[in-house]
Amino acid sequence: MATTSWERLADWYDAKQGDEGDLWHRTLIDPTFLRVVGDVHGLRLLDLACGNGYLSRRFAREGATVVGVDASSPIIRRARAREAKEPLGIRYLVADATRHIPLESGSFDIVASNMALMDMEDVEGAIQEAARLLRSGGRFVASLCHPCFDQGPSSTWILERFFRTTKVWRKVARYRHPFADEMPWGIEERTVTTVGYHRPLSWYARVLRDAGFLIRSLEEPEPTPEFIEGSPQGHYVVEIPLHLVIEAVQWPTRARPPRSRARPAQTASRRKTRSPKASATR
Repeated sequence: MATTSWERLADWYDAKQGDEGDLWHRTLIDPTFLRVVGDVHGLRLLDLACGNGYLSRRFAREGATVVGVDASSPIIRRARAREAKEPLGIRYLVADATRHIPLESGSFDIVASNMALMDMEDVEGAIQEAARLLRSGGRFVASLCHPCFDQGPSSTWILERFFRTTKVWRKVARYRHPFADEMPWGIEERTVTTVGYHRPLSWYARVLRDAGFLIRSLEEPEPTPEFIEGSPQGHYVVEIPLHLVIEAVQWPTRARPPRSRARPAQTASRRKTRSPKASATR
């Protein structure tokens, strides 16, 4: 069983997300993500890389039959504990989303993945697995860090003051080629490092096409008033989006285009400690 670099952050992550998601998710990412997912009543939904299951529980309350999958045993234990306390009929599995998940092919109407693809080394495998698990015409909806504007330590904000006004710029050091970056998080007087993977937007388009998907929509979440007031970066993201929501539909098998192999990420390391309070977008 593969593990995730986030496994060491299970306690912190669970406390940060809680039952409704943290500020970033609740007031910036999730409103757009949930709107794109749409009405799930009566549908079979797979929450891919479900974390502590806070969205799995929301989907179940809205009438979906839900299965949650995550590679982290500690975080799935927390999701199962919530299910035991308030049963909603959710089934949680510890499984590597990039390999064969022990679920029947074509058994879901929707595969939803919230802020996880950029943390997977073999995201191509995860997208192919999502395609396998979806029925014909089923939808894959994924949110992720924006490939153009949020590349972890390789991108940063620049503020320039002009008389009484301040201009905000987003500096991007690298874009065209995939790479991996170490991302240190400053948590409770210690530093824990995870790994994030950047791929350009065209890379995702190729991989989705090769897995048999047709991209239906791309959405860039806009900040709510609560996020603008509550986050140090609230006013910055009004004009420069840090996240992307992709909606893709599975093509009929006979209509699928020929496959082309996407380039793997190249590893790079940058030492820049993040404060989870100021910059935790995942």
